[in-house]
Amino acid sequence: MSTTYTLDTSTSRANPTPAPVRRLTVPALRARKVDGVTADPIVVLTAYTARQAQLLDQHCDMLLVGDSLGQVIYGLPSSVPVTLDMMAAHGAAVVRGSYHSVVIIDMPFGSYEASPAQAFESASRLLKETGAAGVKLEGGAAMAETIAFLSARGIPVCAHVGLTPQAVNALGGYGPRGKDEAEAQKIRGDARAVAEAGCFAMVIEGVVEPVAAMITAEVPCPTIGIGASPLCDGQVLVTDDLLGLFERTPRFVKRYADIAGMIGRAAADYAAEVRARTFPGPEQLYGVKK
Repeated sequence: MSTTYTLDTSTSRANPTPAPVRRLTVPALRARKVDGVTADPIVVLTAYTARQAQLLDQHCDMLLVGDSLGQVIYGLPSSVPVTLDMMAAHGAAVVRGSYHSVVIIDMPFGSYEASPAQAFESASRLLKETGAAGVKLEGGAAMAETIAFLSARGIPVCAHVGLTPQAVNALGGYGPRGKDEAEAQKIRGDARAVAEAGCFAMVIEGVVEPVAAMITAEVPCPTIGIGASPLCDGQVLVTDDLLGLFERTPRFVKRYADIAGMIGRAAADYAAEVRARTFPGPEQLYGVKK
């Protein structure tokens, strides 16, 4: 979607008026990497709701509707139980709430691994129901055929190599990848394979810094790091982590705020005023006209 429009603010608090602007495109992001160098790093954050998208949109180049919503929104133990229905509903909300960023949606576990045809059916559904610009899927060389199949049929694909959360059961946990030479070489091979298959970008997650830096230098498409290297062509974080909404955050996260603390303090103040019968006060009440 690359339209310009102004949202109606007269009927809903959820629709602040954005400055009209043309939405970024997948080719524009892909073109930022020239001769192996991305002069303007790509800023990516996760978004799961329309309001979150509105707040993040002007600051980001890409909004990722991550399957991390399984843990962040639904309280699931991992991203494995996330469904296409969940991704479609949240993806549509994020597209409605944004007007500048490229919106990419995670393909949930089980929706693309069986065959390229299955992946096309799932991805086309997501794009049709949400208006998003593309999809992201996990996996290296094993997914190269699928990435090529989707790309050839007009579906932009962001790849995801290194630590792949959907494979947490096979990996045995969320520890960093590429620590030994054999695994490092496999990850580099995976990155080359998905790049050659036509992905427009790739997320490198949880990979030791030297390996992430080598991959960034080796592949022609932009790399988006998360727990990887500052030399990646862009960075992504789970927004709720950087906002400090959870007690525990991964090593690679920098907390930029303590929103959980702010919410707790606001709720405590509200509860105290309700119990003291000082809320609502005169400013919140409707009087009778005389």
